[in-house]
Amino acid sequence: MKFKKNDNRGDIMLSTTFQGDLVHTRRILYTPSDFAKTNLLHLQEVGRLTATKPHTSRRSGLNSYLFFVVENGNGSLAYNGKENPLQKGDCVFIDCSQPYAHTTADHLWTLSWVHFYGPNMSAIYDKYLERGGSPRFTPMDAERYLALVESLYSIADADIHLKDMKIYEKLTGLLTFLMEDSWRPTNTVPNQKRKRSLQDVKEYLDANYQRKITLDELSKGFYIDKYYLTKLFKEQYGVSVVNYLMQMRITNAKRLLRFTDLPVEKIGIECGFDDPNYFARAFGKVEGCSPTEYRKRW
Repeated sequence: MKFKKNDNRGDIMLSTTFQGDLVHTRRILYTPSDFAKTNLLHLQEVGRLTATKPHTSRRSGLNSYLFFVVENGNGSLAYNGKENPLQKGDCVFIDCSQPYAHTTADHLWTLSWVHFYGPNMSAIYDKYLERGGSPRFTPMDAERYLALVESLYSIADADIHLKDMKIYEKLTGLLTFLMEDSWRPTNTVPNQKRKRSLQDVKEYLDANYQRKITLDELSKGFYIDKYYLTKLFKEQYGVSVVNYLMQMRITNAKRLLRFTDLPVEKIGIECGFDDPNYFARAFGKVEGCSPTEYRKRW
């Protein structure tokens, strides 16, 4: 395992190679600069895994988009109430704010993946779906995706200038590939009577989850009735504004608990919990254990 921080660029990465009971994995957990988070498509995690036993991985409520390629083996993806079979050469592109699970079959698989996010990603994913894109697809050329993911790994792992810009370039290339492969005129989603997008509200929450935010504040700041805002946000993101904020705070608390030595009380404050007792209760309700116990487990 190695940990590297570059203060000149602001990027932080944790590179690990891990042999566990279920998978052998090589990954980089990446924290981009504040500039990249605010303005660019940015990397969160990139890696490759080989399953050593059949298993299922489940996630939900992540502020992230996931792309992966099945290099070998087969399995399945559960997403949006559908089960999608996966085999060598298949790709997956999903919004991780929605619950999902992927399962390797008896013929164990190897995956290369990237988690990423950025301004307007919700609108970009909507366009992908409008063009006929699906959570699972089989491209004409899976090798170009594999090469791009490997290139992202190499850039994130290197000590180079303008790292976040180079990552942005590669992620833009990934989205270009995805838009090319998504085009299916017979499967396009009609863009009629579209309701207002709350991407700007979501991005505001992403950037300010550490502070107290009220529906009245959002209503006034974004010129939208708070009751309509509540209804529309739930429709677009599958979770209420209040619960989305809680997910953001708990997710970031988990990251700090795992990858920093900050005191638990300090982590609570940095994630928007002024009261340590409330932080412990809220964390326990979501994760089923205290922040301290969570840190020990990881």
